Amino acid sequence: MKTLAAGVEGSNPLLNILIFAAFVVITLVIVFRASRNTKTASDYYAAGRAFTGPQNGIAISGDYLSAASFLGIAGAIAINGYDGFLYSIGFLVAWLVALLLVAELLRNTGKFTMGDVLAFRMKQRPVRAAAATSTLAVSFFYLLAQMAGAGGLVALLLGVEGSGAQALVIAVVGVIMIAYVLIGGMKGTTWVQIIKAALLIVGALVITLWVLGKYNFNFSSLLQAAVDKAGKAGETLLGPGKQYGATGTSKLDFFSLGIALVLGTAGLPHVLMRFYTVPTARDARRSVVWAIVLIGVFYLFTLVLGYGAGALVGPDTIKKAPGGVNSAAPLLALELGGPVLLGLISAVAFATILAVVAGLTITASASFAHDVYANVVKRGKTSPDSEVKVARITAVVIGALAIGGGILANGQNVAFLVALAFAVAASANLPTILYSLFWKRFNTQGALWSIYGGLAITIVLIVFSPAVSGKSTSMIKTADFAWFPLSNPGIVSIPAAFILGWLGTILSKEHDEKKYAEMEVRSLTGAGAEKAVVH
Repeated sequence: MKTLAAGVEGSNPLLNILIFAAFVVITLVIVFRASRNTKTASDYYAAGRAFTGPQNGIAISGDYLSAASFLGIAGAIAINGYDGFLYSIGFLVAWLVALLLVAELLRNTGKFTMGDVLAFRMKQRPVRAAAATSTLAVSFFYLLAQMAGAGGLVALLLGVEGSGAQALVIAVVGVIMIAYVLIGGMKGTTWVQIIKAALLIVGALVITLWVLGKYNFNFSSLLQAAVDKAGKAGETLLGPGKQYGATGTSKLDFFSLGIALVLGTAGLPHVLMRFYTVPTARDARRSVVWAIVLIGVFYLFTLVLGYGAGALVGPDTIKKAPGGVNSAAPLLALELGGPVLLGLISAVAFATILAVVAGLTITASASFAHDVYANVVKRGKTSPDSEVKVARITAVVIGALAIGGGILANGQNVAFLVALAFAVAASANLPTILYSLFWKRFNTQGALWSIYGGLAITIVLIVFSPAVSGKSTSMIKTADFAWFPLSNPGIVSIPAAFILGWLGTILSKEHDEKKYAEMEVRSLTGAGAEKAVVH
C-alpha cells in the first residue's frame, strides 16, 4: 500500500490540475453556447422550460449528488460499514416524498421559485420575503459547506499545503461558479450538472466493476475481505450500531438526522427549482423517476466503493490520510489505477463541487431577484430584464460571501452546516409547502409562523448542540455551551414547524377559499402554469 505525505503520495498533482482544468474549459465552452439562447427571465431562471424529463432527471442527480455523497458516504461505509450506508438510504428515500407529494404539484403551481407557490393565495410581500429568507439560509449554509469542503479536498488530492494556498483554491472555485451562473443562467448550469452527473456515475461504475473484479464479482468475498482488513473492529462492519448504537442518545440522534434527510430533500430550494425547467407536469414526474434511478444506482456503487476501500486500503490508513474518512474513494482509486485514475477521480470530485455550488447560487440569486426585488421592493412593477440584472448582481454577491465564508470555515468541522441546511429545509420549507398545496384553511399568518418559527428553532438548537461545541468533533472545540443533546434538531424542529403553521392559521381570520380552489385546479391539471402568479 502506498504511503501518505502531506497529500496522497504516489499521486501527480500536476496531472490532477490538468484534468480539472480540461473539465473547466469544456464546461465553460458549453455554458457560453447555452448563453446565446438566454434572452428572457424564463430562460435565465428556468432554462426556457426546454429540458426533457430524462435530461432534467440527470441534472437533478447532478445537483443532488454532492461531494459529501461521493466522498463522505464511501468513507463512512469504509469506516462504519452498515451505519455509513444508512446515510445513503435516507438520501434516497427522500425522493419518494419529492415524487409523491411535491414535484408535479409544485411545477404546476409555481413559475420560478418556491415563493411563487407560497404566495399564490396569500399576501404577496410578507410571504415572499419569508420564502426568500428561508431559501437564502438553506442555500448559504449548503454553499458554505461545499466551499469549505473544497479546501480540504485540495489538501488531499493536490497536496496543497498552507491555509493561503487552500484559500486561493476556494476563491478559484467561487470565481468559476460565478462565471457559470452569470454567463449561462439555468441553461448553462443545467448542462454542467448533466456532464458532472455522467462523469460521477460512470467513474463510480468503473471503480465498482474494478473492485468486484478483484473478488471474482462475489460481493460476499468483498465483505469478508473488508472484515478481515479491519481486524477486531471488522466484526461490527456488517451490522447496525457501530456509529450510532452506543447510547440511547446516539440512536435518537440518528433518527433525528434521518427525518431531516428524508423530509429535507423535498424542501431544498435548489432541488425544487429544477422542477420548473421542464415543459409539462409529466416531465416533472419523469424527472424525479430518472433521478431516483440514477441516485439509487449511484448509492449501490458507494456500497462497493466503501467496502472496497475498507478491504484494499484499510480503515487505519484512511483515518490517517489528510482528508480522513473523505479520503477513502481517492485512496481506492490510487490503489487500483495509480495517479491517472486518482487524477480522474480528483476531476470528478471538483466537478461535483462546482456543479452543486452553481445550482445553489442561481437558486439563491433567483429567489432574491424574483421574490424580494421584483415582488417585495418593486411590488411587481418591474421588467424581466431588470429582474435578471439584479439576479446576476446577487449571484456575484452570494459568490463573494461564499468564498469568504468558505475561507473562514476551512479546516473546521462543516458537517453541521449540511445538517443545518437539510434541517432548515425540512422545518421551514416543507411544512409550508405541504400546507399550501393541501390545506385550504392555510393562510398568510400560518405560513409566516411556520417559516420563521421553523428557521429560528432549527438554528437555535443547532447553535446549542454538540455539533458546534462541547466535543472533540465540534466546530468550536475550546468551548462548551451545548444544552441540546442532539446534533441534528429535526426530531424537534420539524414537528414544531408543523404545529406553528397550524396554530398561526387557526388564530387568523384570513381565509380565501376561491384562491385555494384555483390553486388546487392548477396544481392538479397544470392549467395556467405558464402565466405569472402575481395577483
